[in-house]
Amino acid sequence: MMIKRAAFGAWFRAPAILLLAIGLILALPFPQSALAQEAEYSRFSMEVRGEGPDVILIPGLSTPRDVWQPTADLLQNRYRLHLMQVRGFGEDAGVNGEGPILDDLVAELAAYIDQQELERPAIIGHSLGGLTALMLAADHPDLPGKLLIVDALPWYAAVFAPGQQLSMEMVEPQADMMRAQLLAQAGQPMDAETLAANVANQSISPEGRAQIAAWAGAADQRVTAQLIYEDLTNDMREHIARITVPVEVLTPFADPFPTQEIAAQLYTNEYAALEGVEVTTMGPSRHFIMLDMPQEFQQKVEGFLTR
Repeated sequence: MMIKRAAFGAWFRAPAILLLAIGLILALPFPQSALAQEAEYSRFSMEVRGEGPDVILIPGLSTPRDVWQPTADLLQNRYRLHLMQVRGFGEDAGVNGEGPILDDLVAELAAYIDQQELERPAIIGHSLGGLTALMLAADHPDLPGKLLIVDALPWYAAVFAPGQQLSMEMVEPQADMMRAQLLAQAGQPMDAETLAANVANQSISPEGRAQIAAWAGAADQRVTAQLIYEDLTNDMREHIARITVPVEVLTPFADPFPTQEIAAQLYTNEYAALEGVEVTTMGPSRHFIMLDMPQEFQQKVEGFLTR
């Protein structure tokens, strides 16, 4: 989720924003261990690894659970990890191939926590996964124990015009247009030039960008299109006031924009309704902090879980 100086309209006219909106990464499957288990629901599948206190990890848009592999490798001997994967991102889309997704996804995640009898699990969510975690904690404040939100905002549209007043009436038609454009491309392979443009601001390293570009076309674009629309039209800025558990938000910064101060101010402002939220800047990094700063990111996760 890269913050840039641009007018709202200019953002939506740029072709690269269609997939640049949120991270697109699809890696190889996790190696299965003797401790791995599978739990499946209609909107997502869940791989369970390790033993110990429960931790749920939610990847971002078009991203499979594999994005958490280094984190899981670090934690699985001390925690029971629930590695979520939205259907359509790393597996068949199933019911996610048509119609709204996000509300049912959150409701199903709440049911999973209840049915599996998880006791106040810690939840780590990246990008759209962070929004999912916020929605869960606002709608079901008794379920999570604490949240680590990795580069996600209560209303994603704020990145298109930082410091400016936006309304849903301004955003929804543009979001609908983006959805329609992506749906028109569904099932068609993306060329290398388009992929490179779409991920140009997702990672600061050539290796990170190459990895993301190599995997970007693997997600089901029907699911991507619908969830981009829902991310842009889901305004949680007031609803996050209902969250009662500790929340830490990680936001990246890198030259030339945003500076550390601008990133911190934007995220602090957007989370203003959430009492006690902690905003932590990390840089230099782009949207995929776990790729750009792997050691520092893992240290943050360790610190978050041991508080």
